[in-house]
Amino acid sequence: MKNYKDTKWFTTDTPNIFFEDTSVGRLKKEVWDASQDEINQILADYEIPSPSELGKAGSYIQTTPRGQQNEKRRKNDIVFVPIGCTENHGLHANSGLDTFMVTQILEGVRRYTKKMGHECSLALPPLNYGGHPYHHIGMPGTVIMPEEVVKETLIYTMLGLWNDGYRKIILVNNHGHTWMLESGIQEFCKRYQLPGIFRTMEWHRAVREFFIPTDRENSLESIFVHADEAETAVAMLLFNEMIDMSVAEEAWGESFLPDGHFDNSVDANRRPHKWSEGEGHNAIERSATPQGVVGNPKIATAEKAKRPIAAILKYLTLVHDEILEAFPAGKVPPVEKITLRSEEDMKPFLQEPLSEGWKSVDQLPRLGIFEKL
Repeated sequence: MKNYKDTKWFTTDTPNIFFEDTSVGRLKKEVWDASQDEINQILADYEIPSPSELGKAGSYIQTTPRGQQNEKRRKNDIVFVPIGCTENHGLHANSGLDTFMVTQILEGVRRYTKKMGHECSLALPPLNYGGHPYHHIGMPGTVIMPEEVVKETLIYTMLGLWNDGYRKIILVNNHGHTWMLESGIQEFCKRYQLPGIFRTMEWHRAVREFFIPTDRENSLESIFVHADEAETAVAMLLFNEMIDMSVAEEAWGESFLPDGHFDNSVDANRRPHKWSEGEGHNAIERSATPQGVVGNPKIATAEKAKRPIAAILKYLTLVHDEILEAFPAGKVPPVEKITLRSEEDMKPFLQEPLSEGWKSVDQLPRLGIFEKL
């Protein structure tokens, strides 16, 4: 590991935006510096925008004949799991916005990796409703599932996918319940101690630099909060037919304490607290913004979303490629270095499902202090 003092950074014309000299930072800088024509070409490479593929044959594990899906998995056992919700996003937007946003981004990644000869897999969204922060309480159109329901749903979704040979599971989140997803992964690993790569990311945060307003052409003009300029712009790019800008409303929250402590949805200001680290300092949504909006969606355009979407498409592809290079299909990190199980004991569980000698996770001996869960 390099000494932090030796870390190099790529700066930009915007002082608060800079990128680390890593594969991630170099990719982001490349997208940051890309011309508009180059951004359009990235989107074209991923076929963005395209109609939703939630019901398209061959797009998701659940919409593909099992024999074909098995062949795909034997070449690439990475699966992306989109995480959305049902939530009031104002009169102008659909309540399934989060779900359609993340699925259509991941569908672009699937199409691209297929062209590259190593198609990834997608799982249908396990959370069409999702958990929610307290301040969404009482809002019509927002369906709030208990935290334990969310966590247990994710744990058993991951367990089933792992049992079917998908040993690299990436949860891609589009909603404000990140702590539940993090908890789900941690509990999954404690409970089952299975070797693999397990990750969750809130995609907006992953490319937060591209949601920060600048003086560049087609830049967003406001900080990303909720159902605002940023979210509406992305929706207009990905599924404009679900958006009705004729009824868009501007609304802003109410705070009872000085600003500067809690950050926005993508932590763009590097403040001490994430927005989810407290309640009570702001009025709840039902009181302050019953419109279901925090910001001004009326200034959104699809053009403003192109660079952020290009950035997340390229980043997700980088995540995919780096994992697949380090651990090709059928390979996992060293069993005895990431679990308390032995490599020998895990051999039958790591075989091709239903092959001779294969064992299901239902036959897995429980291990450790969480064995009775």
